[in-house]
Amino acid sequence: MSSSTPKVGFVSLGCPKATVDSERILTQLRMEGYQIVPSYEDADVVVVNTCGFIDSAKAESLDAIGEALAENGKVIVTGCMGVSEDSIRDVHPSVLAVTGPQQYEQVVNAVHEVVPPKVDHDPFVDLVPPQGIKLTPRHYAYLKISEGCNHSCSFCIIPSMRGKLVSRPVGEVLSEAERLVKAGVKELLVISQDTSAYGVDLKYKLDFWNGQPVKTRMLELCEELSKLGAWVRLHYVYPYPNVDDVIPLMAAGKILPYLDIPFQHASPKVLKAMKRPAFEDQTLARIKKWREICPELTIRSTFIVGFPGETEEDFQYLLDWLTEAQLDRVGCFQYSPVDGAPANDLGLEPVPDEVKQERWERFMAHQQEISAARLQLKIGKEIEVLIDEVDDEGAIGRSAADAPEIDGNVYVDSETPLKPGDKLWVRVTDADEYDLWAEAL
Repeated sequence: MSSSTPKVGFVSLGCPKATVDSERILTQLRMEGYQIVPSYEDADVVVVNTCGFIDSAKAESLDAIGEALAENGKVIVTGCMGVSEDSIRDVHPSVLAVTGPQQYEQVVNAVHEVVPPKVDHDPFVDLVPPQGIKLTPRHYAYLKISEGCNHSCSFCIIPSMRGKLVSRPVGEVLSEAERLVKAGVKELLVISQDTSAYGVDLKYKLDFWNGQPVKTRMLELCEELSKLGAWVRLHYVYPYPNVDDVIPLMAAGKILPYLDIPFQHASPKVLKAMKRPAFEDQTLARIKKWREICPELTIRSTFIVGFPGETEEDFQYLLDWLTEAQLDRVGCFQYSPVDGAPANDLGLEPVPDEVKQERWERFMAHQQEISAARLQLKIGKEIEVLIDEVDDEGAIGRSAADAPEIDGNVYVDSETPLKPGDKLWVRVTDADEYDLWAEAL
């Protein structure tokens, strides 16, 4: 066997939860002495971590697998699309191995079979940082608190891919968070399939952190994370009653005043067909109450238009609801039938593609007006910004209202040189539909 260091190329697709899976696989490979390389030609084997949530994501995954095969020839496939091995092998029969999401050991074992680790590898030479290998910039990181989901939304196949809810012990999560902060992370992005259900499967059991008992529950997790000195941002929060409990923490400045809640629709009829909690009337009242407690609260959400059976009346109901809700950050998708999703068997009338497109355009225009008006209110205010990058034109950062890659940016004019990871206070001078411009104080 060659004494040269075995080299692995890695392509990571999909959501932040898939990014964390990739980080775990890369950390294990690095601990075993593998070198992670950025090009196909330098790699002995390429791992592609796929997304299988909607058809466009599957197409992107198949394209990535095809490119890796063409450029390298030795490809291992993992991730959400891996649960349907036949759909991958039908298109790319020459892939070496296919595994599903969270199957870290199987991926590593597949790499071993293609390119064994060095027999004389000394783990004390190839030290891995305590926080592991990260695919995000050094100043922010995703903190995955659970796997799977107990919901059975009719448009979704995540439970069939990632299983039922399995929460990580809170002490384990807090230990990882502490390592990340010690390594220079300034922002922790809490992710899961269902953050507000954290600990339900464990009956909120007591765990220990720094010698103190802590319940495995969202509120207690947020309380402890707030003590680490980093921004804490909550993603994928279902609007259960217990969400009310974390709003005072946001008002007190302990965690970021930011909630990412996937409402998906507002029409009671559509929500029922989606098998989503249909509390749209109560939800508006709760949003109002949340903002009374924490006026700085930013609410981000995602919606689906063109779900089977959606009428013009349902869609207009959604637009009217958006006007009332005044959400800050909103994404919208046109419904795409997913193989294996219960929505395919509901017997509801499909919405024609041209109608989906037209509703999507109206939705985006409607929400754009709301977003622009809300950002105009920030002009003249002083806000804290975390710098993500610096280019020839200046520094680009984010405020408490902006998650990386999905929300807006703050373009900062500063006489003092800035670098990624810097935090500073700025005064907002201008705004458009999505972004802010500001000057350093």
